[in-house]
Amino acid sequence: MQVPVGFLGKLWSFVSFLPFFILLLLLGSVKAVLIGPIAAAIVFFGNSAVIIGLWPAHFIWTYYCVLKTERIGLVLKILTGILLPLPLLLLPILAIVGSLLGGIGYGAFVPLMATFEAVGEGVTDKLAHCFMDGTVGTIAGASTVVCDVIDFCFHSYFSFMDDLIEKMGDDETPLDIKLSYLPRSTLVAFIAIPVDVLMISAVALWKSPCMLLKGWQRLCEDLVGREGPFLETVCVPFAGLAIILWPLAVIGGVIASFFSSFLFGFRAGLIAYQEASFQMGLAYMISAVAIFDEYTNDLLYLREGSCLPRPKYRKADVRKCEINQNKEKYNATAEPAERQHVHHKHRRVLHQSKTFMQTIQRLRPIQIWDWFFRSCELNGRILLSEGLITAGDMEEYIIKGKGKKLSIKLPAWCILQCLIRSAKSDSPGLLISDNVEVTNFNWPKDKVFDWMLGPLLVIKEQMKKLDISEDEEMCLRKLIMTNKNEKPSDWDDSGFPSDDNIKRGQLQAIIRRLQGIVANMSLVPSFRRRFSNLVKALYLEAIEAGAIDGSREVKRRVKADIASGSGKVGEKGTADVAGSSNDALGNIDMV
Repeated sequence: MQVPVGFLGKLWSFVSFLPFFILLLLLGSVKAVLIGPIAAAIVFFGNSAVIIGLWPAHFIWTYYCVLKTERIGLVLKILTGILLPLPLLLLPILAIVGSLLGGIGYGAFVPLMATFEAVGEGVTDKLAHCFMDGTVGTIAGASTVVCDVIDFCFHSYFSFMDDLIEKMGDDETPLDIKLSYLPRSTLVAFIAIPVDVLMISAVALWKSPCMLLKGWQRLCEDLVGREGPFLETVCVPFAGLAIILWPLAVIGGVIASFFSSFLFGFRAGLIAYQEASFQMGLAYMISAVAIFDEYTNDLLYLREGSCLPRPKYRKADVRKCEINQNKEKYNATAEPAERQHVHHKHRRVLHQSKTFMQTIQRLRPIQIWDWFFRSCELNGRILLSEGLITAGDMEEYIIKGKGKKLSIKLPAWCILQCLIRSAKSDSPGLLISDNVEVTNFNWPKDKVFDWMLGPLLVIKEQMKKLDISEDEEMCLRKLIMTNKNEKPSDWDDSGFPSDDNIKRGQLQAIIRRLQGIVANMSLVPSFRRRFSNLVKALYLEAIEAGAIDGSREVKRRVKADIASGSGKVGEKGTADVAGSSNDALGNIDMV
């Protein structure tokens, strides 16, 4: 859109925007008042009922698994058994408070945001969408939140506990602590928690007015000049809403700082234990405040660094610093001319801060998530046509809610295929479509996704060295779906083109590692919901195409789930799989 130029143009842009924004705000507020209580009630009563109802089972099973597991040493097991009742007893209270606040926030903001999104670009019949969006969808979304909580409490929790009580391998050692270190770390934690809470909260409160005023200044400048986040037409309706809600963001930042300060204090005790030093724990206590101060300075574009001291809290860092100081002293006495060179070499380099347009190029987690399920859908159709997935496999997953071939092996094959494709194209990252490459620069800034990207890039480099041929790739599809893949001899009668046992063993290790990654991903509640919808869509699609003869009972159950809204299937096959973010990723072709 054309950006206004000059004072009069910017003034007219602002004046013409006000009535448009006020009408949308009033309409969204009315819908929030009418629909919000219903959605809040669903979230509050649904989540509270599930968590409190399963609390006795969780309490008993958690204690049983902690006492039975071999992964925890005796001392840590006794200490956990003593301290565990406190969080378990607080769980129902936290569940009630969290469900109440979450329900109120969801019921108030979702209808409001949906009203503003209805006037964005690409929306037809904007008037109707302004009135309809955020009504039924908000209630359905609240039900989805409750379903995800149910999945977590019924499936993810028990899957995690099953992993905890599994037998350890021969090369694994139980996690334990040394009693002699506990008094030191406990004392540091008791000192650090009140100090860090007071200091970090004081820094956050001191800088909150600056955050409020700078935020308002930036948002108003971008609104009037149509720059930054309001350059695109689709973002303009959110301008006034962002200005109004900015104080809530500031308050949320202060509250988050307060609660995070407790973690800093606890980590000081952990540092004292890890370094076996009372001094290192206190050093981290001081350094944590300096780290927070420096972070807020960078966030608010204030002075570079922090005026607070930042002592070293790792013995290795202290030794490295002493070595560097000794080298500098030696250089200062030996070669004065070289001293200046060393000084410039160690001078801190100022990096340009990221602009909004640079940040917006980073992929969102939902885009990676959508690609993953879209790839599972496409590969599921191919494996179904080849007979590697049967009607019995899908019926087992639909009825029991679990099945290794579908929930673990199919996603693992999708990721492996992506890695093979990226390795063959000599891509520095992961090639998830013809025109989208995932690298460290555009990977979602999310801790969970960060933990995934590193191992996948390492595996991709391993695949590049293995030099997988087309015949081997076609054979891997069958092997990953049907074989155990535990030792090279498992592939003797499989028809795998290569007889190299080293190559076979490496591929089997990669397959097992990918299956482990997928098993951890399956603990996410939304994974099970979306994958269940995908399997139901493929099942009905295969029956309608005559590819399989499904059970009448299962078919009736799937149709009942779809009719009730728990398994929505879109026009293109899979519900809840291909979202609006697919357009940003282009035409995904992983098969």
